[in-house]
Amino acid sequence: MQLHNKILLGLFVGAVAGVTANTFAADAVWLNWIIDNVANPVGQVFLRMLLMTVVPLVFASITLGVAGIGNIKHLGGIGGRTLAYFLFSTTVSVVIGLTLVNTFHPGAGLDPALRQQLMDTYQTQTEGLQQREVALDVSLLVNMVPRNAVQAAANMDMLAVIFFSIVFGAALTLISKDRAAPMLRLLEALGDVVIKIIDFAMKLAPYGVFGLIFVVTSRFGWNVLGELGGYVAIVVAGLFIHGAVGLSLFVKFFARRSPLEFWKKIRAVMVTAFSTSSSNATLPTSIKVAEEELGISPKVAGFVLPLGATMNMNGTSLYEGITVLFLAQVFGVDLNVGQQLVVLLLSVITAVGAAGVPGGSLPLIMVMLATVGVPAEGIGIILGVDRILDMCRTTVNVAGDLSAAAYIDRIERRPEATTAA
Repeated sequence: MQLHNKILLGLFVGAVAGVTANTFAADAVWLNWIIDNVANPVGQVFLRMLLMTVVPLVFASITLGVAGIGNIKHLGGIGGRTLAYFLFSTTVSVVIGLTLVNTFHPGAGLDPALRQQLMDTYQTQTEGLQQREVALDVSLLVNMVPRNAVQAAANMDMLAVIFFSIVFGAALTLISKDRAAPMLRLLEALGDVVIKIIDFAMKLAPYGVFGLIFVVTSRFGWNVLGELGGYVAIVVAGLFIHGAVGLSLFVKFFARRSPLEFWKKIRAVMVTAFSTSSSNATLPTSIKVAEEELGISPKVAGFVLPLGATMNMNGTSLYEGITVLFLAQVFGVDLNVGQQLVVLLLSVITAVGAAGVPGGSLPLIMVMLATVGVPAEGIGIILGVDRILDMCRTTVNVAGDLSAAAYIDRIERRPEATTAA
């Protein structure tokens, strides 16, 4: 059986087992023991093996990608096109989400008693998020430049790691080839070693996916899902429309590839993203699939995909826009067109600041809520269903990154692009 089929089997069996356990033994001692001592540890080992490769992989791949471009002027061109694609696709996703929530008004009919009950239930988690709130100001740009590159890597500050990697790669193009060659060979060897570590991790993937999904589904409150069913349906519908229609059209007209073939070849990436809820944890698999299945050049994959995992959050932006408007409807806050444009703009901007880890966008949503006059503590209303939605939006995030890489790869393969390089 091929690996992606094994992963899908682990996903399916884990989901069925978790739902069954939640239905018949939600509060059983033995179930908590299995979660704490078997399922969660297996899932976390798999997740950590992927996460431990992210920083060396990003550093090696972006540095080699920039150095491979070979021309600072050309680097600006490929970087500009990449960011323009990210901005366009993210804006489209937010527009889809805002259109749906304005059309169906999922928050208008939520019972005030239920609203208070949900906020009380998740009060502790909400307070934890308030402590992690971030500022959406010029400091975000300043913090992209690390004081200490090693400390940035240790803290998984991916924007700072990416900035350092781009500068490092650009500097390599400005020294003599003889002086740069040993460093390039070292980085190539580092990249090869990391890929082998990823191969080890992926052998654990079917079991890790089983454990991660079992933990979520066995603890998931299906009654909360039913109570917030309208909100969940709008988010999932928006993600599906952007993925199945929006990204498919981008792949067809920008990347000039068959959408069906594209979706078929990235199955392993989508399953990994869905089960880990982390763009960063999925990045090693994304790069591997981009190069081996989609035939994207290592130079493009190594440059575009790490940027995308940090800056191109299509699914997250759509989710943020829907969530802010949903909570505004719940609290009876009428947002006019101007305020909704602010939500759209903030949803696009915060795609850069959202951490590529489970729940990384929640502190940013609290900032957005406060900006448009909605009680920030209202985030507690949706915490019960956030994890399952996080899995869905992460899947769209990484698919958007791969569509961007396919587009940039087509542009870079044009004769004029080769000549410019």
